[in-house]
Amino acid sequence: MPQEVEESKETPRRGGTEHGRGRPARNGRPPAAGPVFGALDLGTNNCRLLVARPQGQGFRVVDAFSRIVRLGEGISATGRLSEAAVERAIEALKICARKMQHRGVTHMRNVATEACRQAANGEDFVARVARETGLALDIIPPAEEARLSVLGCQALLDPACRRAIVFDIGGGSTELTWIATNRGAAPKILGWTSVPFGVVSLSEMFGAADKVTPETYAKMRGLIRARLEPFDRRYNLTPAIAKGGIQMLGTSGTVTTLTSLSMGLARYDRSRVDGAWVTTGRLLQLCQDLSDMDHAARAAQSCIGVDRAELIVAGCAILETILELWTVPRLRVADRGIREGLLLELMSAARPPAALNGRRHNGWRRGRPRRSHD
Repeated sequence: MPQEVEESKETPRRGGTEHGRGRPARNGRPPAAGPVFGALDLGTNNCRLLVARPQGQGFRVVDAFSRIVRLGEGISATGRLSEAAVERAIEALKICARKMQHRGVTHMRNVATEACRQAANGEDFVARVARETGLALDIIPPAEEARLSVLGCQALLDPACRRAIVFDIGGGSTELTWIATNRGAAPKILGWTSVPFGVVSLSEMFGAADKVTPETYAKMRGLIRARLEPFDRRYNLTPAIAKGGIQMLGTSGTVTTLTSLSMGLARYDRSRVDGAWVTTGRLLQLCQDLSDMDHAARAAQSCIGVDRAELIVAGCAILETILELWTVPRLRVADRGIREGLLLELMSAARPPAALNGRRHNGWRRGRPRRSHD
């Protein structure tokens, strides 16, 4: 997938700085009436933004941005966010702040995840972001991260299935959530777990940026499996899977990249990938194929590129372990998650219209930065 994505075309989706209200857009037309919502997700590897307006039961995306910043680079060794990583992240966050101001965002929430949770200087980073960009970042706990991911993916749940496992392979952690689908109503979270390994942290731990031996790949998978088995036992997932009627839904760069490869896409196309179904056998074969390649061979694959080639083997190790532990015939793919969950939650909180004048979750710095807790 591309390192950076900027999208201004409007697209529908289900399921201390000026706000810029009333100012003309760059094309000379006044901004559309009504509230505009922003959701920013700063992860261990990526900085992502969505700006949207409500539409029906979902929303219409009016702007989007994604950039690989590698905020968590080196954190497994030092326990701190490096100066270079901080500067990369702040540069991307400044772009996000400008976009939200330009779009006249009235309601926003900006969250940070595992890298900031883990880093000794995570709070210092959040304070610096507030000073230099005007954005207030919430460092959210794993439970909230899992909940928002489920909310963002809710439209892709199969009402024919009683239960589902939703997983999100991140840069610094992997969240898995066991839910009751409730036949199309709001899903109920039955249990969740957060494994403190994602594509960045696992790659750094095992030196997986270049060629990985079969022995190293097996060790990576073994580490992940040991972390997942208690979750499996606690909620009796293996017997539940054996009975059938369980959906697996995956959201991550790993899952969307492998889906693109399985489709033979020359370049990434979200409209084809989001919501697609892919057989488990095909994904497992791709995991094996990529784990056997060196960095150059992986980088030459369509939809991967140089940056993702360093991390894809770790992602494959996590994905393969999940799919072999809980085997279903096929997986549903989501190119959505936390940002979409944030938007839906913000829009729900903003109703009725009288609430639109409030300041809840306005996302601009007011006073000290905040950390959310369980």
